[in-house]
Amino acid sequence: MTSKTHRRHPWRWVFGILGAIIVAAVVGVLVWSQVGVMGAEPEPLAAVRADERIAISDDSAGIVLAPASGTSATGLVFIPGAKVDPWAYASILSGLVTDDELTVVITKPWLNLAFFDPRGLSTFTALAPGVDRWLVGGHSLGGVRACQLAPDAAGLVLFGSYCANDLSGSSLPTLSLAGSEDGLSTPQKIADARHNLPGDAVIVTIPGASHASFGDYGAQPGDGTPTARDADVAAVVVRQVGDLVGTLG
Repeated sequence: MTSKTHRRHPWRWVFGILGAIIVAAVVGVLVWSQVGVMGAEPEPLAAVRADERIAISDDSAGIVLAPASGTSATGLVFIPGAKVDPWAYASILSGLVTDDELTVVITKPWLNLAFFDPRGLSTFTALAPGVDRWLVGGHSLGGVRACQLAPDAAGLVLFGSYCANDLSGSSLPTLSLAGSEDGLSTPQKIADARHNLPGDAVIVTIPGASHASFGDYGAQPGDGTPTARDADVAAVVVRQVGDLVGTLG
């Protein structure tokens, strides 16, 4: 009896060590996801909040920017990049609301990482039930997640991102915006992943735009140096997304 008990002890140690490693890994991810989150720059965000043309609502699942004049027919569910405050995208996406009359839902990914967020598109479209047709899009890692949700959407919009899953066999209207100075999702990386997009996807490289040019959260480690003005990048976003919506009929 004593010998059997002794034989079991090594396994208890092994399972105990493995359990401790798993707990430490989970705690490490939780801590890492909350440290170093890139916050929204105050001035661009204040301008959006002060714009009377935009109705803003804030839900635990996402931020809704809608035309104050009434309900729009088309919406965009937009997924932030890793560890970027969702509010950092309010300014660059605000022109879609004021100029293109889109409703924009900026999601709040679990743990600030879209990779860990399993929620479907309907979780976010439910925040604006009056909208009939939805695009899905995202920046950086958020764009990778948007590609996974794209089969449930009417169109796909990528900001400094690319698809890891294969959408090449679909007829999904797709727009991919890249920055010539992007040091993270470089134009070459986007070109290398082009085969995963539909054949007629529109690829636009914005001169002088960096990875962080697609949001208002300051400089990002590893990124290039932008030479384009934020207003110019935002103007391209409004024009190109507007053109994509126009193709939907």
